[in-house]
Amino acid sequence: MSFRGPTILVFLGFLSCVHADLKLGFYDDSCPKAEKMILDFVEEHIPNAPTVAASLLRMHFHDCFVRGCDGSVLINSTSTNQAEKAATPNQTLRGFDFIDRLKSVVEEECPGIVSCADILALATRDAVGVIGGPIWRVPTGRRDGLISNLTEALSEIPAPTSNLSSLQTSFANKGLNAADLVLLSGAHTIGVAHCESFSDRLYNFTGNGDQDPSLDGFYATNLKKNKCRDATDETTLVEMDPGSFRTFDVGYYRNLLKRRGLFESDAALTTDAAAKAAIVDLVDSPPQTFFAGFAMSMEKMGSIGVKTGSSGEIRRNCAVINS
Repeated sequence: MSFRGPTILVFLGFLSCVHADLKLGFYDDSCPKAEKMILDFVEEHIPNAPTVAASLLRMHFHDCFVRGCDGSVLINSTSTNQAEKAATPNQTLRGFDFIDRLKSVVEEECPGIVSCADILALATRDAVGVIGGPIWRVPTGRRDGLISNLTEALSEIPAPTSNLSSLQTSFANKGLNAADLVLLSGAHTIGVAHCESFSDRLYNFTGNGDQDPSLDGFYATNLKKNKCRDATDETTLVEMDPGSFRTFDVGYYRNLLKRRGLFESDAALTTDAAAKAAIVDLVDSPPQTFFAGFAMSMEKMGSIGVKTGSSGEIRRNCAVINS
């Protein structure tokens, strides 16, 4: 996979949005207040807990990359099935209670009509908008999946240790291209990460107690001194975009150019000349360029593998498959 064109502006031109059988305003007749109710709930609560926006964004991404955007990440494990929630990449997800509360509000108005998958997609868009980020179109009509499997989550969700080739393959398997990879990675402009997700870069990069040479030395020293003080830290949280982790901006990309991306997968974006050039363009362009590109890629991602029509179900409780 490769970039075509010298700037991010060029390949924004051919980012396409494939909606399958989704459509804008799907619930206009069956539950006309649904989208407004979701927006009202988000606007009421996100200002008091703005970090939830990043949590929902991450949850939506993890949902779409496993069996498509079908709400399978929301399902609880049972005595006979270890669900996606139990997989290592999802053990640090937050916001499940937020989606459950939203589902209850919508169910009271329109029982059995609005899917959990749509609620997650709409709430994510609205939450990012509330904190000052981009707004994107969310065609609706997704139905909820009937399967949630730990093993699939482990194999399908890109790891923070991924190199560029692995990332490109993972995204291509979902119908996303190199431009989408750069733009969607920009979601790391908000939120935090646990030390354990990148501690090898600080303490044991090649298995010999060494530090990742691609990580800025000053930044690494600061992380070890003030944040991840030892290799076994599993609880400390680190801002993914230091100084503006609650602001949706191009700060993440600026950090990448300074070799200060937390994950190996972040640093991987600068190992390819075309990808690095795209990052430079985003940093040098007005914020609207990043916002517009991110919005288009999110709309595209939100249509991955959706279930529509008679596929799946409309879950009554987002955490439990209907009996």
